[in-house]
Amino acid sequence: MDCSLPGFSVHGILQFAPGPSLVWTPWRCPVCDTMGLQLPILLLLLCCVSGLPFYNGFYYSNRPNGRNLDNGYSKGIFNGLKLVVETPEETLFSHRGANVTLPCRYHYEPALASPRPVRIKWWKLSENGVPEQDVLVAIGLRQRTFGDYRGRVRLRQDRAREVSLEIWDLRLEDYGRYRCEVIDGLEDESGLVELELRGVVFPYQHPQGRYKFNFHEAQQACEEQDAVVASFEQLFRAWEEGLDWCNAGWLQDASVQYPVTQARRPCGGLGLAPGVRSYGPRHRRLHRYDVFCFAVALRGQVYYLEHPEKLTLAEAREACWEDGAQIAKVGQLFAAWKFSGLDRCDAGWLADGSARYPVAHPRSNCGALEPGVRSFGFPDPHSRKYGVYCYRPR
Repeated sequence: MDCSLPGFSVHGILQFAPGPSLVWTPWRCPVCDTMGLQLPILLLLLCCVSGLPFYNGFYYSNRPNGRNLDNGYSKGIFNGLKLVVETPEETLFSHRGANVTLPCRYHYEPALASPRPVRIKWWKLSENGVPEQDVLVAIGLRQRTFGDYRGRVRLRQDRAREVSLEIWDLRLEDYGRYRCEVIDGLEDESGLVELELRGVVFPYQHPQGRYKFNFHEAQQACEEQDAVVASFEQLFRAWEEGLDWCNAGWLQDASVQYPVTQARRPCGGLGLAPGVRSYGPRHRRLHRYDVFCFAVALRGQVYYLEHPEKLTLAEAREACWEDGAQIAKVGQLFAAWKFSGLDRCDAGWLADGSARYPVAHPRSNCGALEPGVRSFGFPDPHSRKYGVYCYRPR
């Protein structure tokens, strides 16, 4: 059997020399000088073993890091057994504050008569500049959780070989892709589960006008409105649902984009088809744009406070407090409009100093003939008077 491989031999190596040619150079192995022919013979025998790729004296799995990166179904063969990990192919949707189970099961082919000890690891994948996060590791009945997941996750093992992950009190930052890994000795297989929170994307501008946020300021602005910077996937889904906005805004991966459903001259020109326009990645500190925020469904209630008179911004804050609530944030108003059908023609103050009102059922005396949250911008907080939208947590 010919066991020779390109660039490798137990007798010599190929080296690159100046120019296009390759030079054959005799190879001396210091270890072989002391071990005689034992090591070269062992290497020669190993390279002939079927199914084991050989390179520079190390054996590598056929999959990167021994992991299957496909979603839904993963299996590997060892000692005549197939370790199979199963996770759902469809995206799971939930909402903030809810409890959710990320399904994951494994089995062997052929089936085993007795259980084998395995190690389970769950982690959240790196996305949009956010580093990879360990979530949970379990060996038998022992479990360890990490970071912000401490006290909020556990391994669900109601059935044999079920290793699903339960997450309680979902947070805005919990959405993303999670990997379930089953480790049996030196063999490991994994599956992917994608978790998405039901939410709404909305464009947000600085009180002083258009294109005032660098990326870090944009992140802070969304957080102050009970939201996070939207991902491209969330913006694209919003565009599919009809979001049309000409001003470019930051996204979670530090790219700058904007959605257009009706092509027109100020929005890229008449010759371009509808779509999500992209400026590509921008400098996080130096460049300035608006931002697209993502707010999720609420556990509390947003309502228009019935008050005998119109209010300044300071009076509006006080009125909500006296009603046992707090002045609503922009993200909360959008979420109430999107998921609770909040519909009101009266402009009201919000926490950021803007005045807006939500319209779920368009009519002639409520602005444009499409549903949406109308904005009066940022009026003078001392001289202009409006109603107020309050938020009461549940």
